[in-house]
This record gives sequence, C-alpha cells and structure tokens, in this order.
Amino acid sequence: MSTPSTPNTSDSPSTPGAPAPGPNTARADALSGVVPPLCTPLTPERAVDAPALERLVAFQIEAGAAALFVAGSTGEVAYLTDEQRGRTLEVVAAAAAGQVPVLAGIVDTATPRVAAHAAAAKAGGADALVATAPFYVPTHPAEIRTHFRAVRAAADLPLYAYDIPSFTHTKLDAETVVELAEEGTIDGLKDSSGDLDALRAVLELAPPGLRVFTGSEVVADLGLRIGAHGIVPGLGNVDPHGYVRLYDAARRGDWTAAEREQVRLRALFRLVKAGNPARMGPYSSAIGAFKEGLRLRGVIGAATTSLPMVALDDAERAVVREHLAAAGLPTEGDDA
Repeated sequence: MSTPSTPNTSDSPSTPGAPAPGPNTARADALSGVVPPLCTPLTPERAVDAPALERLVAFQIEAGAAALFVAGSTGEVAYLTDEQRGRTLEVVAAAAAGQVPVLAGIVDTATPRVAAHAAAAKAGGADALVATAPFYVPTHPAEIRTHFRAVRAAADLPLYAYDIPSFTHTKLDAETVVELAEEGTIDGLKDSSGDLDALRAVLELAPPGLRVFTGSEVVADLGLRIGAHGIVPGLGNVDPHGYVRLYDAARRGDWTAAEREQVRLRALFRLVKAGNPARMGPYSSAIGAFKEGLRLRGVIGAATTSLPMVALDDAERAVVREHLAAAGLPTEGDDA
C-alpha cells in the first residue's frame, strides 16, 4: 500500500490510445488514476443514446482517464433496466476498444441478483466488477462477507467493493474490507462514504495489492495524500481534465497544485445544487446538472434523466452554465 504522505506511484500513467500492456482484467487488478463513473446518456424517449455514449467515452479517454466505470450511481444504475445495463456496457466496451479497462457496476438488492448481473457483465465484456453490500434490509458483516464471496464465485473477475452508505444504509467496516482482500475475494474499494478517517483506516490495514479509490469530488486531494490510488468522481464526467490534473499533481508530490485544482473543482461541484429543492430531490438535481453540463459542453445531445427524476428547468440549466463559465470550461456557443 502507499505511504500515508504520498499517493501510490507503482503504476505508469495511462496513455490514451496506447496498446494495452496485457489483458485488461490484469490492468483492472492493478488500477490507479482517475476512473470516471460515466453518466448514461438517454434519448428524449429514454433509450440508451449510443452515439452520445461513444462521444462520452472518447472525451474521457482523451482527457487521460485510467478506466471507465459504467452503471454506477452517477450512471443511474438503480433506474436502468437489465437491457439498458447490458446495452450501456456493450457500447462502452466497444468504444473503449481495449484502450482502458471497463468496470461494470452490478449493484442490486440481494446476492442472487448481483451474482446474475456479475455473470452478465462478464459475458458483456467487463474487465472488472463493482458491487455494493446488499441493501433494502440491514446486513450483518458476516452476511456481507458471504455476499461478496458468492459474487466473486459467480464471475471470477477483479471485484471492487463499493462503499456508499448513503444509498445502502450499510457501512463497509475496515476489518471486513481487509479480510475480503486478504483472502482474494475483492481487489479494490471505492470509498464513497465521505469518511476520511474510515478511508485512512482501510489504507493503514490494507494488504499489498488492494486498490483503494476515493469517490469524493471535493476532498480527492486529501484522499490521495493519505494513500488512495485514485479518484472515482461523478463530476469527472463534466471536467475530466481537471481531475486528471489533480491526480497528476498528487503523483508528483505537488500538493499546492493539487489543492489549487481541488479548490476550483469544489466550486464547480456546487452545480449539483442547481435544482430547486422545493420541486426535486438532490439526486435529480445532481444527475440533471452533470448531464446538462455534458450537453453544454457538446458531449451529449440531451440531458434526459430516468423516471421518476425531475428535469431541470430553464433557470436551473442557466445556473449550470454559470458554474461551467466560472470554472473556465467552454460551452457550446462560446468562442473558446
């Protein structure tokens, strides 16, 4: 694992378009860098928008993404049908064409359903899998261990545990994560808990080889400084270049540059509050803002979100544009 004072530096940065040094499953097993959890572009009729998704993949790879994560929370995984999940993975795997590994979210409520998603994702071309603990009902650590072992057995690919207690209502404790890593059940962790102390606890106990990522958009620099191997930022859809700059600064130990980039990105992240809370929830606001940002940047054609999410109105979309302008990001119609 990395020392607490520096990010992991054992892997060479990904070069967009470069040939893979080996099977992408192996690359996904030793991953570092920026791994954007892709939005899922939808047509106005709410079908997967394959051309827009292909443009999003190209946008991310050009920016220097180390891998691509499909069907995560930012990808509206809880709203997608199985057919939509499969189509999204198919499009991304084909568009990535082996340039970077593709991680597939296999999030669902119970072990049999997650195991079925795991097998389908492996057949669909995923290089690695990302799974939460079971949710809807409270889960004991013993049940969580059984869950991850069954998922790994269903599809023997690198498996990342996804700690997002705000959605699952279950926190993956450091001891459980480390036990699963030591026995070879999981290969990595995406920590979206927002708990830096818990992240540090995993890093202090982690066996060699466990890849630990922060899912925070706003304290990514701190996560890297205490030893995280990379970042999985939803805002990276809109500004992947910024997160790659942050990560690269951390890799070379330039914490002043990393903090400066983080401050800019933290201000940009306020676009997730563009939606009026009197008429929509925070998830509708955040996903709608990410998609509107991508639309304004010319990457996708429509900012359509899944039902029953509420769409941003004209005033709210204008707020997103203002945040992009303040962050120095050109939008369609700008001269830059």
